[in-house]
Amino acid sequence: MSRKGVLRASRSRTALGALATALVLALPALAGCGSGEHRDSGSPGPATVRLPPRGAGFDYQIGGGYRPAAGVRIVSRDRSDSPAPGLYNICYVNAFQAQPAERSSWPADLLLRDARGRVVIDEDWHEPLLDIGTPAKRERVARRVNRWIDGCADKGFDAVEPDNYDSYTRSRRLLTTADATAFMTLLSRHAHARHLAIAQKNTAELASVRVRTGLDFAVAEECGQYDECEVYAKAFDGRVVDVEYTDSGLRAARARWGGRLSIVRRDRDVSVPGSAAYVRKVR
Repeated sequence: MSRKGVLRASRSRTALGALATALVLALPALAGCGSGEHRDSGSPGPATVRLPPRGAGFDYQIGGGYRPAAGVRIVSRDRSDSPAPGLYNICYVNAFQAQPAERSSWPADLLLRDARGRVVIDEDWHEPLLDIGTPAKRERVARRVNRWIDGCADKGFDAVEPDNYDSYTRSRRLLTTADATAFMTLLSRHAHARHLAIAQKNTAELASVRVRTGLDFAVAEECGQYDECEVYAKAFDGRVVDVEYTDSGLRAARARWGGRLSIVRRDRDVSVPGSAAYVRKVR
């Protein structure tokens, strides 16, 4: 199982002022409007991807898979899990940081280090950042992440959700937006070659370059709570799945975007039914 209690949206506040103008100028809409439509991936070759339906019932199950409730058509699960039969399935992959239990399996030089040689850690999750600061290192990290993407494709997932796109904001200025977008482009090309759609996870400040990076839809956390849903909705032509972790966030998201985006309220541990902390609401 990968991460629990994901709270990435709150880290994307700083760039939104400049983003508003850029979005007006830079965001083309996705072609087509059918639910679950297919489209050309934009990658070399004949590969096509299946896009998630707009405004469909959604459940965020990265803390462990379970039988989806009636009305759910989209499910996100960890790469170690299996897809839910008959639904649109998104495969969660921690792509920009190392799981604490997997730290020792990464080559030492692919863990981002500061000027004193100390590994840079995301303190919230105790995860080392991966060093994607040069083309050569990006290629090496991508080779490993792409094997996980292959696993998602082989299991029958429809899409992949690479987490921690915003890790450059926690890199102590050792990584840049250019590093993040270059790495994401590598992942999107591989995902498309495997006929998988690929999601932008949070990171609203980079929504304006989603075409260049090859991203197909958005997985947002707390876009209602932090008033970011419009950024994602405009960038991805309404193909947005949003998980809120508070009742107030759910109300805010549904007040403006209910019926247009796929919105669910989950507990912060994204736990399974039967757990004391389990929460799932859509209203």
